[in-house]
Amino acid sequence: MSQVLVASNRGPVSFSLSEDGALAMRRGGGGLVSGLAAVTGAPRDPGPLRPSEPAGASAQSGPSPDVLWVCASLSEADRTAARRSPDGRIDQAGYDTGGAAVRMLDIPEATFQRAYNAVANSTLWFVHHLLYDTPRSPHFDARARRDWQSYEAYNAAFADALARDASQGAKAAIQDYHLSLAPRMLRDRRPDLRIVHFSHTPWAPPEYYGLLPDDIGRQILLGILGADHAGFLTERWALAFLDCCELLPGVRVDRVARTVTCAGHTTRVGVHGLGVDETALRKRAAQQDVVERARALREQVGDRQLIVRIDRTELSKNIVRGLAAYREMLVNHPEWRGRVVHLAFAYPSRYDLPEYREYTAAVQRMAEQITDEFGTADWDPLIVQVNDDYPRSLAAYGLADVLLVNPIRDGMNLVAKEGPVLSEQGCALVLSREAGAASELSEDALMVNPFDVSQTAETLHQALLMPRTERAERCARLTAAATALPPQRWFADQLAALD
Repeated sequence: MSQVLVASNRGPVSFSLSEDGALAMRRGGGGLVSGLAAVTGAPRDPGPLRPSEPAGASAQSGPSPDVLWVCASLSEADRTAARRSPDGRIDQAGYDTGGAAVRMLDIPEATFQRAYNAVANSTLWFVHHLLYDTPRSPHFDARARRDWQSYEAYNAAFADALARDASQGAKAAIQDYHLSLAPRMLRDRRPDLRIVHFSHTPWAPPEYYGLLPDDIGRQILLGILGADHAGFLTERWALAFLDCCELLPGVRVDRVARTVTCAGHTTRVGVHGLGVDETALRKRAAQQDVVERARALREQVGDRQLIVRIDRTELSKNIVRGLAAYREMLVNHPEWRGRVVHLAFAYPSRYDLPEYREYTAAVQRMAEQITDEFGTADWDPLIVQVNDDYPRSLAAYGLADVLLVNPIRDGMNLVAKEGPVLSEQGCALVLSREAGAASELSEDALMVNPFDVSQTAETLHQALLMPRTERAERCARLTAAATALPPQRWFADQLAALD
């Protein structure tokens, strides 16, 4: 096949530095890494996988020989590894990347931090997840403009690398909101390439997207429209993108054909759902480290029912309201006291940002309140896991009676798909209607309004009461939906859309 280039902020590997300056390499985290690793290849040691990623990708065989993954250096250790590698080619520097060809870009730290934290995570993420406290933020001033210049430089670094590495007529798959400008920049440099951009987040409706400065909002849309194909996880996010494009002057949107034409170039818009590789996920869950953690969890929980949630402490995940709903259930239904345990995985996320530090503290306060109010000498109502322990997450999936996934807004949320696949006896899924996965799983999940704590509390109660046979039947159908679009097909469909 023709050459394929993948571009994403986070790459398939990451590095750490020991005290003596030696580099240690591990597989990078995040759902994107797993989704792409099925095609590009990834280290065989799964490393520190994150709770939102489909675990199975690490079990895939080697990549196509014509695939190159371009990523950013996320840390000083990454930058050191990139500098020690020939032109940033990690795979040519003696590191075992599992067969993946990887170019790690040594972007200046100040430029990266402003592009990544100030723009991508503090602005674009907030816009697409509708997270702003609008009476107070956003506040776009001279500093925001400086940050935007760094975002432009960051995207240009990727476009330059892709343009240099691409063979004639190659396909470039540019991933996520970090690289919204790169498709247009790459097209300007290499008009012979076929380019797809895929958004892993939701897309904001026009009235909220309009919080961005007019010129910045326009640049982002025009940046993505530099691609031949723009992909989204759900129909809802694709339609919101088309709604925003309709407001651009001189742009023609054809909703029937799902195309946007701008300055003579046409971009097709498509939906590509991302599911779970069932075979590889089950294989990983059968390994000894998972089995041992499952045994320890069962001993800790005993014969009580188990409610599980697995999230990063990310603002959109809605952990505080989820904990508040569990507390309200214990208040309103005291019969569950001593008979149920809530296991909440809340892995710290984006701790560089003050909003996330404050949110993590709020999670801890709510957890302490529940434990202080209801805990007894022989019953811990809540177990909070804050360290990143992927095998324990897999073990929890298997033991869960109820899985709670209640984001305010989410691109997909693969936890809602992984949990039913690994459930041993069938779990009930309590799912936010705002999760991207809701479009595929709503018929067999118990749906909730993520802002309605009382409704969520009652739904948790009903989930615990659900007969085992009904749980198992629903879980089987959830598993079928979750595995219908495995990562290999998800990525292959993006590339096929370029043909």
